[in-house]
Amino acid sequence: MSRFYLLPLIGILGFAFVIRTVIVGSVPPPVAAPVVEPARAPYQHFVAGSGIIEATNGNIAIASPLSGIIREVFVEVGDSVDVGSSLFSLDDREPRAQLAVAEAQLEKAKASLADVETQLSIYRGVEDVRAITKGELLRRESAVLVAKAAVVQAQASIDEIKTTLDRMTVRSPLKGTVLQSKARVGEFAPAQALLNPLMVVGITSPLEVRVDVDENDAWRVKEGSRAAGVLRGNTAVSFPLTFVRFEPYVIPKRSLTGESTERVDTRVLQVMYSFDRGALPVFVGQLVDVFIESDS
Repeated sequence: MSRFYLLPLIGILGFAFVIRTVIVGSVPPPVAAPVVEPARAPYQHFVAGSGIIEATNGNIAIASPLSGIIREVFVEVGDSVDVGSSLFSLDDREPRAQLAVAEAQLEKAKASLADVETQLSIYRGVEDVRAITKGELLRRESAVLVAKAAVVQAQASIDEIKTTLDRMTVRSPLKGTVLQSKARVGEFAPAQALLNPLMVVGITSPLEVRVDVDENDAWRVKEGSRAAGVLRGNTAVSFPLTFVRFEPYVIPKRSLTGESTERVDTRVLQVMYSFDRGALPVFVGQLVDVFIESDS
Protein backbone atom coordinates (compact mmCIF):
# COMPACT_ATOMS: atom_id res chain seq x y z
CA MET A 1 0.00 0.00 0.00
CA SER A 2 2.85 2.40 0.85
CA ARG A 3 4.37 1.79 -2.57
CA PHE A 4 1.07 2.71 -4.21
CA TYR A 5 1.16 6.22 -2.69
CA LEU A 6 4.95 6.73 -2.81
CA LEU A 7 5.35 7.41 -6.55
CA PRO A 8 2.44 9.92 -6.81
CA LEU A 9 3.78 11.70 -3.72
CA ILE A 10 7.23 12.01 -5.27
CA GLY A 11 5.68 13.35 -8.45
CA ILE A 12 3.65 15.93 -6.53
CA LEU A 13 6.73 17.08 -4.60
CA GLY A 14 8.77 17.35 -7.82
CA PHE A 15 6.02 19.36 -9.51
CA ALA A 16 5.86 21.69 -6.50
CA PHE A 17 9.65 22.12 -6.58
CA VAL A 18 9.53 23.04 -10.29
CA ILE A 19 6.79 25.61 -9.68
CA ARG A 20 8.75 27.15 -6.81
CA THR A 21 11.92 27.31 -8.92
CA VAL A 22 10.06 29.04 -11.75
CA ILE A 23 8.47 31.56 -9.39
CA VAL A 24 11.75 32.35 -7.64
CA GLY A 25 13.63 32.64 -10.95
CA SER A 26 11.06 35.01 -12.42
CA VAL A 27 11.59 37.59 -9.70
CA PRO A 28 13.98 40.29 -11.08
CA PRO A 29 17.12 40.78 -9.03
CA PRO A 30 17.32 44.01 -7.07
CA VAL A 31 18.94 46.87 -8.94
CA ALA A 32 22.32 47.67 -7.47
CA ALA A 33 22.81 51.26 -6.40
CA PRO A 34 25.33 53.14 -8.57
CA VAL A 35 28.75 53.67 -7.07
CA VAL A 36 28.50 57.34 -8.02
CA GLU A 37 25.26 59.21 -8.60
CA PRO A 38 24.96 60.34 -12.23
CA ALA A 39 25.39 64.02 -12.91
CA ARG A 40 22.21 66.06 -13.01
CA ALA A 41 21.70 69.05 -15.28
CA PRO A 42 20.96 72.37 -13.57
CA TYR A 43 18.81 73.48 -16.52
CA GLN A 44 15.37 72.40 -17.69
CA HIS A 45 16.48 72.26 -21.32
CA PHE A 46 20.08 71.41 -22.05
CA VAL A 47 22.64 69.78 -24.31
CA ALA A 48 25.04 67.37 -22.66
CA GLY A 49 28.61 66.86 -23.74
CA SER A 50 31.89 65.41 -22.61
CA GLY A 51 34.60 67.95 -21.81
CA ILE A 52 38.31 67.85 -21.12
CA ILE A 53 40.10 70.48 -19.08
CA GLU A 54 42.91 72.30 -20.87
CA ALA A 55 45.23 75.16 -20.20
CA THR A 56 44.12 78.48 -21.66
CA ASN A 57 44.95 78.59 -25.39
CA GLY A 58 45.80 74.89 -25.29
CA ASN A 59 48.52 72.73 -23.80
CA ILE A 60 51.82 73.73 -25.42
CA ALA A 61 54.01 70.74 -26.27
CA ILE A 62 57.67 71.71 -25.97
CA ALA A 63 60.13 70.13 -28.41
CA SER A 64 63.82 70.60 -29.05
CA PRO A 65 64.79 72.63 -32.15
CA LEU A 66 68.06 70.70 -32.37
CA SER A 67 68.98 67.08 -31.72
CA GLY A 68 71.30 66.37 -28.84
CA ILE A 69 71.87 65.00 -25.37
CA ILE A 70 70.05 66.81 -22.57
CA ARG A 71 72.69 68.41 -20.35
CA GLU A 72 70.56 70.17 -17.73
CA VAL A 73 66.89 70.52 -16.77
CA PHE A 74 66.04 73.81 -15.07
CA VAL A 75 62.40 73.29 -14.04
CA GLU A 76 60.16 70.71 -12.42
CA VAL A 77 56.50 69.85 -12.84
CA GLY A 78 54.35 72.52 -11.25
CA ASP A 79 56.93 75.31 -11.50
CA SER A 80 55.80 78.70 -12.74
CA VAL A 81 57.69 80.04 -15.74
CA ASP A 82 57.85 83.36 -17.55
CA VAL A 83 58.27 84.06 -21.22
CA GLY A 84 61.86 83.15 -22.08
CA SER A 85 62.51 81.13 -18.91
CA SER A 86 65.03 78.32 -19.49
CA LEU A 87 63.43 74.88 -19.45
CA PHE A 88 66.31 72.58 -20.41
CA SER A 89 69.56 72.71 -22.38
CA LEU A 90 71.48 70.38 -24.66
CA ASP A 91 75.16 69.41 -24.64
CA ASP A 92 76.91 72.36 -26.31
CA ARG A 93 80.58 71.33 -26.21
CA GLU A 94 80.86 70.87 -29.98
CA PRO A 95 79.45 74.29 -30.98
CA ARG A 96 81.54 75.97 -28.27
CA ALA A 97 84.66 74.42 -29.79
CA GLN A 98 83.51 75.65 -33.20
CA LEU A 99 83.01 79.10 -31.71
CA ALA A 100 86.60 79.20 -30.49
CA VAL A 101 87.82 78.32 -33.99
CA ALA A 102 85.57 80.95 -35.56
CA GLU A 103 86.80 83.63 -33.16
CA ALA A 104 90.39 82.76 -34.03
CA GLN A 105 89.52 83.01 -37.72
CA LEU A 106 88.05 86.46 -37.07
CA GLU A 107 91.24 87.66 -35.39
CA LYS A 108 93.27 86.31 -38.31
CA ALA A 109 90.99 88.08 -40.80
CA LYS A 110 91.30 91.35 -38.87
CA ALA A 111 95.08 91.06 -38.86
CA SER A 112 95.12 90.43 -42.61
CA LEU A 113 92.85 93.42 -43.15
CA ALA A 114 95.13 95.64 -41.10
CA ASP A 115 98.13 94.45 -43.11
CA VAL A 116 96.64 95.11 -46.55
CA GLU A 117 95.22 98.45 -45.39
CA THR A 118 98.70 99.47 -44.25
CA GLN A 119 100.21 98.46 -47.57
CA LEU A 120 97.49 100.35 -49.45
CA SER A 121 98.14 103.41 -47.31
CA ILE A 122 101.87 103.22 -48.12
CA TYR A 123 101.19 102.92 -51.84
CA ARG A 124 98.80 105.83 -51.77
CA GLY A 125 101.37 107.89 -49.87
CA VAL A 126 103.95 107.67 -52.65
CA GLU A 127 104.30 111.14 -54.09
CA ASP A 128 105.87 110.11 -57.39
CA VAL A 129 103.02 108.53 -59.35
CA ARG A 130 105.57 106.93 -61.68
CA ALA A 131 106.94 104.79 -58.83
CA ILE A 132 103.81 102.58 -58.77
CA THR A 133 101.64 101.33 -61.57
CA LYS A 134 97.90 101.83 -61.60
CA GLY A 135 97.36 98.08 -61.81
CA GLU A 136 99.37 97.51 -58.62
CA LEU A 137 97.29 100.10 -56.79
CA LEU A 138 94.09 98.41 -57.94
CA ARG A 139 95.37 95.05 -56.70
CA ARG A 140 96.06 96.58 -53.28
CA GLU A 141 92.58 98.07 -53.15
CA SER A 142 91.08 94.73 -54.17
CA ALA A 143 93.10 93.00 -51.44
CA VAL A 144 91.57 95.36 -48.88
CA LEU A 145 88.05 94.55 -50.12
CA VAL A 146 88.76 90.82 -49.94
CA ALA A 147 90.15 91.18 -46.42
CA LYS A 148 87.07 93.13 -45.32
CA ALA A 149 84.82 90.42 -46.77
CA ALA A 150 86.82 87.79 -44.86
CA VAL A 151 86.22 89.75 -41.63
CA VAL A 152 82.49 89.95 -42.35
CA GLN A 153 82.38 86.22 -43.15
CA ALA A 154 84.23 85.32 -39.95
CA GLN A 155 81.87 87.48 -37.91
CA ALA A 156 78.86 85.87 -39.60
CA SER A 157 80.21 82.42 -38.68
CA ILE A 158 80.51 83.53 -35.06
CA ASP A 159 76.95 84.89 -35.09
CA GLU A 160 75.68 81.63 -36.60
CA ILE A 161 77.37 79.52 -33.93
CA LYS A 162 76.10 81.82 -31.17
CA THR A 163 72.59 81.44 -32.56
CA THR A 164 73.00 77.67 -32.45
CA LEU A 165 74.23 77.90 -28.86
CA ASP A 166 71.23 80.02 -27.93
CA ARG A 167 68.83 77.52 -29.55
CA MET A 168 70.37 74.70 -27.52
CA THR A 169 68.68 76.19 -24.47
CA VAL A 170 64.95 75.59 -24.83
CA ARG A 171 62.86 78.40 -23.32
CA SER A 172 59.23 78.83 -22.40
CA PRO A 173 57.08 80.54 -25.04
CA LEU A 174 54.61 81.86 -22.46
CA LYS A 175 54.02 82.76 -18.83
CA GLY A 176 52.41 79.74 -17.26
CA THR A 177 53.02 76.45 -15.45
CA VAL A 178 55.00 73.32 -16.28
CA LEU A 179 52.26 70.69 -16.60
CA GLN A 180 54.42 67.71 -17.57
CA SER A 181 58.11 66.96 -17.92
CA LYS A 182 59.72 63.92 -19.51
CA ALA A 183 63.10 65.59 -20.09
CA ARG A 184 65.86 63.74 -18.23
CA VAL A 185 69.54 64.57 -18.05
CA GLY A 186 71.51 62.26 -20.33
CA GLU A 187 68.60 61.36 -22.60
CA PHE A 188 68.66 62.08 -26.32
CA ALA A 189 66.28 64.81 -27.46
CA PRO A 190 65.36 64.48 -31.16
CA ALA A 191 64.53 67.56 -33.19
CA GLN A 192 61.04 66.44 -34.14
CA ALA A 193 57.47 66.36 -32.90
CA LEU A 194 57.05 63.57 -30.35
CA LEU A 195 53.97 61.57 -29.39
CA ASN A 196 54.98 62.16 -25.78
CA PRO A 197 56.49 65.66 -25.71
CA LEU A 198 59.55 66.46 -23.64
CA MET A 199 57.58 69.08 -21.72
CA VAL A 200 54.10 70.55 -21.63
CA VAL A 201 53.45 74.09 -20.41
CA GLY A 202 50.25 76.08 -20.26
CA ILE A 203 48.37 78.94 -18.69
CA THR A 204 46.43 77.55 -15.74
CA SER A 205 44.61 80.68 -14.61
CA PRO A 206 41.96 80.56 -15.88
CA LEU A 207 41.45 77.06 -17.26
CA GLU A 208 39.42 76.06 -20.29
CA VAL A 209 37.10 73.15 -21.03
CA ARG A 210 36.89 71.73 -24.57
CA VAL A 211 33.39 70.30 -24.92
CA ASP A 212 32.41 67.79 -27.61
CA VAL A 213 28.82 68.37 -28.75
CA ASP A 214 27.25 65.76 -31.02
CA GLU A 215 26.54 67.05 -34.52
CA ASN A 216 22.84 66.25 -34.05
CA ASP A 217 22.67 68.66 -31.11
CA ALA A 218 25.10 71.30 -32.40
CA TRP A 219 22.28 73.49 -33.76
CA ARG A 220 20.83 73.80 -30.24
CA VAL A 221 23.97 75.42 -28.79
CA LYS A 222 23.92 79.19 -29.05
CA GLU A 223 26.83 81.57 -28.73
CA GLY A 224 27.11 82.80 -25.14
CA SER A 225 24.98 79.98 -23.73
CA ARG A 226 25.36 79.29 -20.04
CA ALA A 227 26.98 76.02 -19.07
CA ALA A 228 27.98 74.07 -15.99
CA GLY A 229 30.69 71.46 -15.49
CA VAL A 230 30.32 68.48 -13.17
CA LEU A 231 33.34 66.57 -11.95
CA ARG A 232 33.32 62.88 -12.81
CA GLY A 233 33.45 60.71 -9.73
CA ASN A 234 31.98 63.42 -7.48
CA THR A 235 28.81 65.04 -8.75
CA ALA A 236 28.80 67.37 -5.76
CA VAL A 237 31.65 69.30 -7.41
CA SER A 238 30.09 71.52 -10.06
CA PHE A 239 31.14 74.92 -11.37
CA PRO A 240 29.80 77.52 -13.81
CA LEU A 241 31.45 77.92 -17.19
CA THR A 242 31.88 81.04 -19.32
CA PHE A 243 31.51 80.80 -23.08
CA VAL A 244 34.74 81.55 -24.98
CA ARG A 245 34.29 80.50 -28.61
CA PHE A 246 33.24 77.85 -31.07
CA GLU A 247 35.83 75.76 -32.87
CA PRO A 248 34.16 76.31 -36.27
CA TYR A 249 35.45 73.10 -37.85
CA VAL A 250 33.36 70.03 -36.99
CA ILE A 251 35.69 67.06 -36.45
CA PRO A 252 35.25 63.27 -36.18
CA LYS A 253 34.55 62.08 -32.66
CA ARG A 254 37.61 60.55 -31.04
CA SER A 255 36.21 58.80 -27.97
CA LEU A 256 33.21 56.53 -28.47
CA THR A 257 30.91 55.61 -25.59
CA GLY A 258 30.36 52.03 -26.74
CA GLU A 259 26.59 52.42 -27.14
CA SER A 260 25.08 50.31 -29.91
CA THR A 261 23.22 53.34 -31.29
CA GLU A 262 26.36 55.39 -31.80
CA ARG A 263 27.83 55.54 -35.28
CA VAL A 264 31.56 55.35 -35.85
CA ASP A 265 31.37 58.31 -38.22
CA THR A 266 29.84 60.63 -35.61
CA ARG A 267 31.20 64.15 -35.79
CA VAL A 268 31.28 66.71 -33.01
CA LEU A 269 31.33 70.47 -32.65
CA GLN A 270 33.90 71.62 -30.10
CA VAL A 271 32.88 74.49 -27.82
CA MET A 272 35.38 76.24 -25.56
CA TYR A 273 34.42 77.42 -22.08
CA SER A 274 36.58 78.91 -19.34
CA PHE A 275 36.40 78.90 -15.56
CA ASP A 276 38.43 80.00 -12.57
CA ARG A 277 39.95 76.98 -10.86
CA GLY A 278 40.21 78.57 -7.42
CA ALA A 279 40.05 75.79 -4.81
CA LEU A 280 38.34 73.29 -7.11
CA PRO A 281 40.00 69.82 -7.08
CA VAL A 282 40.42 69.74 -10.86
CA PHE A 283 43.47 69.29 -13.03
CA VAL A 284 44.47 69.78 -16.65
CA GLY A 285 43.58 66.71 -18.71
CA GLN A 286 40.66 65.71 -16.48
CA LEU A 287 37.30 64.75 -18.02
CA VAL A 288 34.12 66.48 -16.90
CA ASP A 289 30.45 66.25 -17.80
CA VAL A 290 29.17 69.52 -19.25
CA PHE A 291 25.58 70.71 -19.52
CA ILE A 292 24.84 73.61 -21.87
CA GLU A 293 21.58 75.49 -21.53
CA SER A 294 19.44 75.46 -24.67
CA ASP A 295 15.99 76.42 -25.89
CA SER A 296 13.13 74.00 -25.50
